[in-house]
Amino acid sequence: MVSAPDRPAGRGGHSSAVPVAARARELGLPLLQPERLRSPEALESIVALGAALGVLTDYGQIVPAALLEAFAAGILNVHPSLLPRHRGATPVPAAILGGDVESGVTLIRMDDGLDTGPIVAAERLALTGSETTPELERRLAAIGSALVRRTVGPWLRGALVARPQDDGLATMTRPLRREDGRLDAGRTAATLERQVRAYQPWPGSFLETSVRLLVWRAEATPSEPDDRAGTLVRSGDTAALVTVDGRLRLIEVQPAGGPRMTGAELLRGRPGFVEPSGGSGRSG
Repeated sequence: MVSAPDRPAGRGGHSSAVPVAARARELGLPLLQPERLRSPEALESIVALGAALGVLTDYGQIVPAALLEAFAAGILNVHPSLLPRHRGATPVPAAILGGDVESGVTLIRMDDGLDTGPIVAAERLALTGSETTPELERRLAAIGSALVRRTVGPWLRGALVARPQDDGLATMTRPLRREDGRLDAGRTAATLERQVRAYQPWPGSFLETSVRLLVWRAEATPSEPDDRAGTLVRSGDTAALVTVDGRLRLIEVQPAGGPRMTGAELLRGRPGFVEPSGGSGRSG
């Protein structure tokens, strides 16, 4: 088993193992945790394990070509999207933000490109349009685990043939940044509702008001007369951000440094947060 090194976690800075490393220790499996996968020592130790096949998921380091060639049956990468759609670092948030009607898991034989290897197996998953990233990640992890178990045997026996990806259909994702979480009233309400679900837990979705306000759940609704994009207005018992084409109702929020609460609770505690007519509350 090869895993990322243990890292400091929490306010105390105590060392914490990633889940796969903790599980390997529980099972008494050989465990390697190199700081740099490219180092000669790491490569030598991994090759010495004598495995015919590698299986990689969410490792976080580029696998060097020397390691790709060290396994007779290659390395299968478990990727949480239907490749070639959503290659790269953030496929699960990208599927939600893009309003995809389905997602899934793809096993590819790794090559020296970024998620460009030929497809060995895949399984699709219909999306409901209500998933958050943590929820979808859990479902895809279970699908991926089952897919690996079904695929490894036939792959090692030579009963499966990998097929090339259609690069013309490829889309690429990138690591998310804190600023990506800002809720931009210049985008549609439906897009912002998907963002709220996609960007959990990182980078979160937020508004800059008198305090930074994290938004955990939201609802897209039509605009009303006299709405002006960028204003914060009252919408029923909660607040809403007016966007270019509608309203984003704030169902569950969290002021910076405070607890999570409903939008209705926010308004009860901060009656001046918006005006009933919606004219003066601004976000930024």
